[in-house]
Amino acid sequence: MQIIVNIVVLASLYCLICGGYVLIYRSSRVLNLAHGELMALSAYFLLTVVTSFPGHPLISFGISIGLCFLLGFAVYFFLMRFMTGEAVFAAVLVTISLGILLRGFITLIWTSQSWHPLQFMGIQNASHLLFGNGVISTFGILAVVTATLVYGFLFLGLKFTRWGLRMRAVGENPLLASQRGINLHWYYALSWALAALTAGLAGMIQACDSGLEPGMFILALTAFPVVLVGGLDSLAGVIPGSIIVASAQVAAISISPQASEVAPFVVLLAMLLIRPWGLFGTKEEWERV
Repeated sequence: MQIIVNIVVLASLYCLICGGYVLIYRSSRVLNLAHGELMALSAYFLLTVVTSFPGHPLISFGISIGLCFLLGFAVYFFLMRFMTGEAVFAAVLVTISLGILLRGFITLIWTSQSWHPLQFMGIQNASHLLFGNGVISTFGILAVVTATLVYGFLFLGLKFTRWGLRMRAVGENPLLASQRGINLHWYYALSWALAALTAGLAGMIQACDSGLEPGMFILALTAFPVVLVGGLDSLAGVIPGSIIVASAQVAAISISPQASEVAPFVVLLAMLLIRPWGLFGTKEEWERV
């Protein structure tokens, strides 16, 4: 039972992280390789806010979530907007540079020491006993619930709302969308904001569950195989991709921690050999990459 709990919690974190990769790629065909740094920076936003409002976790999380959303808008409007129409490879290089810059910024401002935001919140990350002797932490439950709510919102929003339909249109045919009067920059920025929000939620939950340090961005790199396993342009594919990668990682930890770190990339290599465009991706998108 404990193995299942560990898989579900880890898969939920991966879903939150990798949803952002897919949202940005679907809208602008850009692989955001600074996604992990945005996730880590969002977690440091929580640390900063919670030290300003100690003992008020709901206020701290609310403000931090708003900052994550604004961070995505800021990255697009002040940086990535100027890469619109340029070669995709150039845009990817810009995200790599952004990641390096953010890594240095985080170390400069918050130093390289480890932090534990919970100590300022006045709450405990208690363990809860489940049936079958499984144990899950409070923030493990929060990860599962948050991932469920976020994906419910994204699926319903992209399918039934006006902004969702327009975002899909921008991703499928930007030229036609612009001719229909849709503001491309606004929806590109919205995809970056939603991506920063989902990654930020993962970063904040992970920081409260396990602590916070500048190396948190590595979690997003470990999660990246999920995107390619599920399908680079498929939001729905993130869910089975997360479960597959998380299962391999939890199973490998019985061998050694090092094996657990390698397991996601072993799964990725196997998928590339069998179905390079992923479980739910399209072959055309793989060829584009």
